[in-house]
Amino acid sequence: MKRTLVATLLVALPVLAACGTESTKQSAGDGDAADARRVAVESSDDACGLSGTEAPAGTLTFNVANSGSEVTEFYLLAEDGLQIVAEVENVGPQSTKPLTTQVPAGNYVTACKPGMKGEGIRADFVVTESDAADVTADDQELIDQAQDNYAAYVEDQSAQLLVKTGEFVDLYKSGDDDAARTLYADARTHWERIETVAESFGDLDPKMDAREADLAPGEKWTGWHLIEKDLWPARAEGYQALTDKQRATYADDLLANTETLDGRIQELTYTIDEIANGSRGLLEEVASGKVTGEEEYWSRTDLYDFQANVDGAKVGFEGVKPILEQKDPDLAEQLQARFDELEVLLDAQRAGGGFTLYDEIEQDEIKALSDAVNALSEPLSRLTAAVLA
Repeated sequence: MKRTLVATLLVALPVLAACGTESTKQSAGDGDAADARRVAVESSDDACGLSGTEAPAGTLTFNVANSGSEVTEFYLLAEDGLQIVAEVENVGPQSTKPLTTQVPAGNYVTACKPGMKGEGIRADFVVTESDAADVTADDQELIDQAQDNYAAYVEDQSAQLLVKTGEFVDLYKSGDDDAARTLYADARTHWERIETVAESFGDLDPKMDAREADLAPGEKWTGWHLIEKDLWPARAEGYQALTDKQRATYADDLLANTETLDGRIQELTYTIDEIANGSRGLLEEVASGKVTGEEEYWSRTDLYDFQANVDGAKVGFEGVKPILEQKDPDLAEQLQARFDELEVLLDAQRAGGGFTLYDEIEQDEIKALSDAVNALSEPLSRLTAAVLA
């Protein structure tokens, strides 16, 4: 089925703008091609083609088709090429995922990231001025409430992250490794609940949350997972523990970056599509790293992150739910049911005030969790378009 969708897309839109080519507006033919706010993206192993490099401001939908052999991501970045405006992750080979977002006029950068590593294949993208759609007073009240509530939630999680990171690095630097290991997963919970917001700062995320397996050649490793490896070295053959001086350097660096993150978050506001896309993005984080046991490779505390991503995704969904219930009540009901089903499976893995370590989970239980994530992902992929309709 997915192969058919990709083939149809490529036939309908045969002229894809290669990265770095001259500006091209969306075609004005029939069907989807007639909608200037729909952009076809073909991501292959070595190219990122768009059906145009220019679109009018408003609700844009990028249909990202992966014709390559590796899982890919697509980003719409601010003009500086660092801040993420919107993203869609975990697009498997020969599959297609939509990314719907509201975009004001301005200059942007698009990026496909085959293999989900490095800076990706980038190109300029221009959004031109256009007439904004009218919003009713009742809708605007719901939108304002959702935006205010989500901003407060992110600020609260960031504040808790800063406090617990400070406690964690103090324990680590002092050599109290048992206490540091106990606090590690709990401190990271606050990062994982707002991971898509934290990731929007493209300069901070790789310094704080990069996994060793994802490093590009020559890239310096810092952050949470470097310290995780030093605290849980059992799976690292021939590992040489960090010296006290190295511990202090990396711990202070993590805390400094967390302080920078918290300061930037205080300045952020969130649009309704950013909240909805963030909800989907957090579930994609579960699918791409937590349910597979890749995120916390050394400590095996993946289910703590899993639960935190789901917590954040659910907060985003519940924030826009009053709008969704007016525009697509069936989708609202379906999403609530899928979240509830996933929570039941996660609750079954709770143990001793935390969660079962990843290596202790049975394979059929992992499959059940993975199936529940996939079952939630499909309706969640329609959330943004529904609330913007």
